[in-house]
Amino acid sequence: MVQVWNIAKYSFTLLLIAGLLFSSGVFSVLLYAKITGKDVEWFSPPHVEAQPNEIVTPTPEPPAPTPTPEPVKPASAMLDAPVVKQLPELPSGCEITSLTMLLNYYGVAKTKMELVPEMKKDPTAIAYKDNRISYWGNPNVGFVGEVTGKGKGFGIYHGPLMELLQAYVPTAVDMTGGTFDALERQVAAGIPAVVWTTIDYKVPTEWVEWNTASGPVVTTFMEHAVLLVGYDETNVYVNDPLSGRKNMPLNKAAFIQVWEVMGKQALSYK
Repeated sequence: MVQVWNIAKYSFTLLLIAGLLFSSGVFSVLLYAKITGKDVEWFSPPHVEAQPNEIVTPTPEPPAPTPTPEPVKPASAMLDAPVVKQLPELPSGCEITSLTMLLNYYGVAKTKMELVPEMKKDPTAIAYKDNRISYWGNPNVGFVGEVTGKGKGFGIYHGPLMELLQAYVPTAVDMTGGTFDALERQVAAGIPAVVWTTIDYKVPTEWVEWNTASGPVVTTFMEHAVLLVGYDETNVYVNDPLSGRKNMPLNKAAFIQVWEVMGKQALSYK
């Protein structure tokens, strides 16, 4: 009985010593945290996840850059571009002659006759039916007909002529389908443009149609091309290869109407 009692006292003593040691350790840790100001990881509060209904303020998106306003277009502009006549060598060569004027203004010393062999051509022979043209070339492919007047000639459109312009001017630009305001801004920037119109500068009343290897073509034999060199509030100014007139004034509203009817075709460079 005495032995059991001694064992109990001994066990109680050990437990008391262990409790005192644990309490002393905890007290030491808390004292260290108090002195150093550092959190004790044992007693740090648990991480609390944001609740689903908690309002989180999003980071604001940076403001979109303000677009650069288009510069104000001058009320008028006029360029001193050389004028080249298509006659007598090229009665059907208004487009290549107008391109010659553009290239000469750029600084390319080429004549119209030097450029003619370099111009793309559609060699399709002309065919008639009931005294009307039934089959011929496509001006979107190359020059149709005979440019020198040795045979029936027609013309060439912006696409194939653009290829020749690009051969000499790396910054060539096809402005077909754009606005006439863009062409005026081009002139205001000091650069002329080849534009398609009609010989009398009026909306055509007579149209022709023929079939080609790539489909039908509807056009007019009044088709013409000039070099746009100036504008003001009421007029545009062109170098006309057919008449040989330089800075020829034409009513702006009427000219734009014809230009639109002829497909808004225009070539220039940057």
